[in-house]
Amino acid sequence: MIENKIGITLGCPAGIGPEVILKSLQHFQEKFPEVLSSLLIIGDARVIEQRAKWLGIKIPPELEILSLTEIDVKPGEPSVDGFKAMGLFVQKAIDLAKEGKIKAIVTGPISKEGLEKVGIKYKGHTEWLAQELGAKDFVMSFYGERLKVSLVTTHIPLKEVPEKITADKVFATAKLSFEFLLKLKVLNPKIALCGVNPHAGEGGLIGEEEKTVLKEAITLCQKAGLPVYGPYPADSLFFWAYQGRYDLVVAMYHDQGLAPFKLIHFEDGVNITLGLPVIRTSPCHGTAYDIANKGVANPSSFIQAIHLAYKLIQV
Repeated sequence: MIENKIGITLGCPAGIGPEVILKSLQHFQEKFPEVLSSLLIIGDARVIEQRAKWLGIKIPPELEILSLTEIDVKPGEPSVDGFKAMGLFVQKAIDLAKEGKIKAIVTGPISKEGLEKVGIKYKGHTEWLAQELGAKDFVMSFYGERLKVSLVTTHIPLKEVPEKITADKVFATAKLSFEFLLKLKVLNPKIALCGVNPHAGEGGLIGEEEKTVLKEAITLCQKAGLPVYGPYPADSLFFWAYQGRYDLVVAMYHDQGLAPFKLIHFEDGVNITLGLPVIRTSPCHGTAYDIANKGVANPSSFIQAIHLAYKLIQV
């Protein structure tokens, strides 16, 4: 019966999604069997069974699978049928979330190029879920035991970043990040803002955003009682966050935040969308078609994505 489950979408059937999901299930069956009963796989039973046989993994008998398609696909060989299927899996998860039948969604990796090829207008999971679930403010954030990062801007050209950074946007990012830290039960959380420019603008010598936009954002945060500090130079801030001085860093653009995060949490980091009416986590990797037929995909990030989703639905 589908009720209060964590829905796991299969992702692109030709990618490593089915493999890391199966390896994750094996992990939970051996170490955390209580989590297994909360999971619902939204995908293709045939693909799962074929991949399990190929990997030599036994599918847990208590696992619930909602099979929406029945396609033949080879690992590492993406196809239009596979792209259509991955879209169906995501849309079904959204529908179940709207109906209140799942509390969280853990998304398997999809191909953005594949979405475009089958006429799906969204750039990826984050925008898709936010639009369909009616989230006004949402944030792409990343979770690791040693470092947590939220992004003010995401998948846009670097030249567009300054005009997209507004005081209201920074404030919304900080607010959702603070609420996330509270759900994680972080005591007396501290959030630090990255500067936009090298050396956080050097007092206006290398840019004005720190003295204008970010100063205004910090004022908004202080009025709302948010423990936000900065802005600090990005080249040193991440070191201090890693050392534990700050619990989360708000980065102004994609690579500013993701380069240091993935240096530390490349294998076990989790992508989480803040601001949705349901929990949504995902691994920090893509479809990896180049290794999908080798059986060597590391499930650590997916395992942590499930762990985090399970933890948050208990709050």
